[in-house]
Amino acid sequence: MHKWLSVVGIGEDGLPGLSQVAYSLVERADILVGGSRHLSMLPENDPRKKIIWSSPIAISVEEIIQHRGQSVCILASGDPMCFGIGVTLTRRIPICEITIIPAPSAFSLACARLGWALQEVETLSLAARPISLLHPVIYPGARLLILSEGRNTPSVVAQTLVDRGFGSSKITVLEYMGGQREHIAKGIADEWETTQIASLNTIAVECIADADILQLPRIAGLPDIAYHHDGQLTKREVRAMTLAALAPIPGQTLWDIGAGCGSISVEWMRTHPRCWAIAIEQNYPRLNYIADNAASLGTPNLRIIHGEAPAALQGLEPPDAIFIGGGATAERIFDTCWQALRTGGRLVANAVTVESEQKLIEWHNQVGGSLTRIAIQRAQPVGKFLGWKAMVPVTQWVVVKQ
Repeated sequence: MHKWLSVVGIGEDGLPGLSQVAYSLVERADILVGGSRHLSMLPENDPRKKIIWSSPIAISVEEIIQHRGQSVCILASGDPMCFGIGVTLTRRIPICEITIIPAPSAFSLACARLGWALQEVETLSLAARPISLLHPVIYPGARLLILSEGRNTPSVVAQTLVDRGFGSSKITVLEYMGGQREHIAKGIADEWETTQIASLNTIAVECIADADILQLPRIAGLPDIAYHHDGQLTKREVRAMTLAALAPIPGQTLWDIGAGCGSISVEWMRTHPRCWAIAIEQNYPRLNYIADNAASLGTPNLRIIHGEAPAALQGLEPPDAIFIGGGATAERIFDTCWQALRTGGRLVANAVTVESEQKLIEWHNQVGGSLTRIAIQRAQPVGKFLGWKAMVPVTQWVVVKQ
């Protein structure tokens, strides 16, 4: 199949700013696709067929595929492969059928205006995405570049920074970069009052922390107070050991069975933006705890399933790792999990009751692995002195599927 589809990145300077190659692709196309803003850059008397992006955009993608073999050109903003339409298209159409001509991305333009090194900047998009994605990249000294959803996004970002204890952070809003209307607005997060912002803007943030904030590291073992829960929480020390045994790897998926408040799922996903997790919990009120923790700790894409394993596991994407934190005594739970687990995958199960510990020993006898007894003691006041108070011991079974 020849390259029938082209994706041309356009800057704020419009068609005159295109290279000769990019302009020729636009000129030769039989069908043009884009948003109203981009299609309005064409001459008013242009007779060719136009497709305006639909909502959801998948409808337009399917319409484009129906024109396979014709010459189709998509007009896109900046770099189509940077949070752009090119990413969506290459999931459905082989790259061997597509020509992509990028213009400078908003991130590149912003770095050029600010004098920032792009490779040292945290980049993300809040266009049609939850604000909670901002949480993992807020840390002292961080430089953020954010693709905005609209004119209200800078205010939402400023308020999020204040709520996180980063009210002194410097905010720069860059509007219409690369065009004649280019404008820059600056301010401080806790003083941000600028409302006259263009809908097309990119936000730059220099994160400055308040003196007394609670730092939340990316590594496993967040403080217990970081979570909302009803007592069903894997404690910090055990959680850190459990995540170490699960060994999160980018691109892999975890099943968190008996998720409780979701702490294992959340910390699995916090290790890397491409670590995915599915939290399965049968206690309905706890689903709210999982959702709250996922949002506040920066993992809004955690998938939450209400149901009891093993029935709730049917039809789920095969996992690369499984954690059984509750329900070890459920009928056929191990058989179902072991069959679903990918070869080379890890299964970790924690038990605090005698009955669930017996199950772990049975499973160990079947397929091997390692058994560990985790006994943690924390110093607590005893009158005027300190004494050791033991937490409930945890038996942990870890096995790799060969």
